[in-house]
Amino acid sequence: MKEQEDSALVSLAVDGDQRAFRELVERHQARAFRTALSILKHEEQARDVAQDAFVKIYTKLPEFRGQAAFTTWLHRIVSNLSIDRLRKTKRHGEVEYDDARTHAVSDSASGPTLASVYLDGPGRALERSELRTQMGRALQTLSDSHREVLLMREIDGLSYEELAEALEVAKGTVMSRLFHARKKFMAAMSGYLHAR
Repeated sequence: MKEQEDSALVSLAVDGDQRAFRELVERHQARAFRTALSILKHEEQARDVAQDAFVKIYTKLPEFRGQAAFTTWLHRIVSNLSIDRLRKTKRHGEVEYDDARTHAVSDSASGPTLASVYLDGPGRALERSELRTQMGRALQTLSDSHREVLLMREIDGLSYEELAEALEVAKGTVMSRLFHARKKFMAAMSGYLHAR
């Protein structure tokens, strides 16, 4: 239902309806920000990328054919812009890991997160904070493509088909990347988990 509503808003926006485009932005700006933040781990950069994504979408609206869901198209644009920004940042020096940024990603995501697998109650704030720190460090050990597919699956909850569309690769490639991403993530987490 939401996909049909998005398609209708896109059609109206293509015809010049500014209110329709504003509604698209309002519906999806939190998702765009979350996606950018999950890749960049930097709130200001994530806000910039989310804004840039909607500017790009506005200019490319006539190209949207509706073969994929609007959210898949948005996710692809935000991810590509985020990865481009990350590469530029890395060329100019490494970004420091910030637990508060990972905290924002974990808490703002809807549904179960990777952290929920290891926690059995809401009253363990210190353990939760330590786990977030370790998870953030483990994520930073992954390649861009592995980190991206893992976050899109675990944080955004995309299906294999949606991941294949968003990443413009075959479903088998998605499954392979996800398998290796999870394996490397768990290897990076193993020292922390065995110490519990």
